[in-house]
Amino acid sequence: MAVATVSLAVSNGLSIGGLPPFYKPMREEFVASGAVAAAHAETFIANSANITFLVSGVFSLLGGWLALRFPLKNLMIAGCVLLGCGLVLHSQGETANVIYLARTLMGASLGFIGVAPCVVLVSRWFEEGRGTALGITLVGTSLGGTLIPLIASPLIAHYGWRTAMLSLSSLVWFILLPAILLFVREPSDRTAETAGKAAIDGVSWAHALRTPIFWALAACSALIFYPIFATSQQFVLYLQTPKIGVSAETAAFAQSALFAISIGGKFLAGFASDKLGPVRVMMFCAALLFAASLVLLNLTASTALVFLLPFALGYGGTFVIIQRLASDLFGRADAGRILGTITLIEVIGAAIGGKITGYLADLYGGDYTVAFYGVTIAAAGAFLAAVVVAILSRKDKART
Repeated sequence: MAVATVSLAVSNGLSIGGLPPFYKPMREEFVASGAVAAAHAETFIANSANITFLVSGVFSLLGGWLALRFPLKNLMIAGCVLLGCGLVLHSQGETANVIYLARTLMGASLGFIGVAPCVVLVSRWFEEGRGTALGITLVGTSLGGTLIPLIASPLIAHYGWRTAMLSLSSLVWFILLPAILLFVREPSDRTAETAGKAAIDGVSWAHALRTPIFWALAACSALIFYPIFATSQQFVLYLQTPKIGVSAETAAFAQSALFAISIGGKFLAGFASDKLGPVRVMMFCAALLFAASLVLLNLTASTALVFLLPFALGYGGTFVIIQRLASDLFGRADAGRILGTITLIEVIGAAIGGKITGYLADLYGGDYTVAFYGVTIAAAGAFLAAVVVAILSRKDKART
């Protein structure tokens, strides 16, 4: 579980959560050099992030299929190589296409060392208290988003974004890769009976896709990841617009605060799901996410924290419960492919959110006000979808 947590902290921190501090200096350099037109600068940033998310979804599905045939340790080693090479290439890229290629490698890495494989690894070890175990493990995604911006911001200020990114790639080569090589293992023969029961318990991937509750959960996931993605990737740019007027350093701190607060949401949701049931916790967290997003309708520098605190708690909670529900509703016989499919669908929702947000920001001359109205609309849809999941879950229990 510890290695899975470190894996999520490094992989998500360096490919998703920790990258927004790089966006402004990277955007300014590429516009100044003529590599990107000024009128499409926000779209360039959104496209870069979207590529990472979309590719991670495709490779999460592939990783789920490969996890049935190869040891997870081997997949995680491959993920480290992809992430490390992507970061090195990104730090040297001079054109938009090179950046897009680098983000493709970084997204592919998440299919092997990101959320889906780490959830599968932890689920194979834990039968009792699985919600708490997953909550602790998934804190890693928030740790990366919290720590990487705080490390990156001063490095960027002193050495430039390229040197900062190249320096941070050492976390992959000298911390994550050795940890995986030394410590990752799956249940041994002494736990074979328990592991065997876990392995055969549940429905097939094809069967899951034929159930209404799968698509309700998938829709909920996609709608949740629209606001999560837009906020985690583009809110830092919104804060630095003239309307809000926050400095780059303060925006980086707000970025870190978003992920730091979500740690509490992830742990509390995981623990509460063991006590109250994951469906109830999912509805509550989705409602909290929507309530927080209403602040975006009239955001100012002074109300940014009013938005961030409940939003981060709701974001952390929904993130954990989606992963748990994928296992609880369909079992673990084909958990890798089922969770990989959910991941693919949620990153499509995230990519749509990022694309719409970037497009609207460009349309309004770099102002993100209207662009973030979409976050409120998607959060409302996510809450309604969570209610549908709850209704279908009760009907399934009544039939059994």
